[in-house]
Amino acid sequence: MPSETLVIVPTFNERDNLPQLVKHLMAQTVPLDILVVDDNSPDGTGRIADEIAATHPHVHVLHRQEKNGLGRAYIAGFGWALSRGYEFIFEMDADFSHNPSDIPKFLDAAKDGDADLVLGSRYKDGIRVINWPLNRLILSMGAGQYVRTITGMQVSDPTGGFKCFRRRALEKVDLGSVRSNGYSFQVELTHRVWRRGGKISEVPIIFTDRFQGSSKMSKAIVREALWMVWRLWWQNGLRRSPRTEVV
Repeated sequence: MPSETLVIVPTFNERDNLPQLVKHLMAQTVPLDILVVDDNSPDGTGRIADEIAATHPHVHVLHRQEKNGLGRAYIAGFGWALSRGYEFIFEMDADFSHNPSDIPKFLDAAKDGDADLVLGSRYKDGIRVINWPLNRLILSMGAGQYVRTITGMQVSDPTGGFKCFRRRALEKVDLGSVRSNGYSFQVELTHRVWRRGGKISEVPIIFTDRFQGSSKMSKAIVREALWMVWRLWWQNGLRRSPRTEVV
């Protein structure tokens, strides 16, 4: 029987991480399915994903023909998930910076707290980041304050990428109109849920930077995030509070 929970894992050159990540996800106490969204990785990650899926009925693979951004990969994954009736839809990195063992507490927050979106926060009730240089930590925390100041969205970690969406929240978001594509995609999706009155919960996580592979961060991604936040403020009618509509 299919699970009501899907974990979407976008990949680009993650052949060293993917098999172990799938193993850890499949070992969780809650039933879940996995969707690997591979951007035609030149290192053969897509082929490895197909091999895993061939022997694991709860693992699925969506192949894209080119690498055109984290946001596009997640949009494709969300569409796949919604068309198949999943109720709880996760975003999760492939590099073990997000701990699969945190998934049950996300689901508890979504179910018991009836949250539309559950965010894994690196900064709720303290700083929990491992293996980051100080300048990267300052950039991340500064970005969070930048988002809160301009948009009024008071979440502690708006740029984080470990999330669980309720189906109803994604159905209310016009995914085809989402324009951001780098890490600012995380801010835009959260803002779209928030400004429609959706309930957002945060759960503390420990974030461990990747030990294998290379970061996808770039100057272009940072530039996109800087101006995109102002666009979100404009889209919300220059308000720094949610609309009255409830997701």
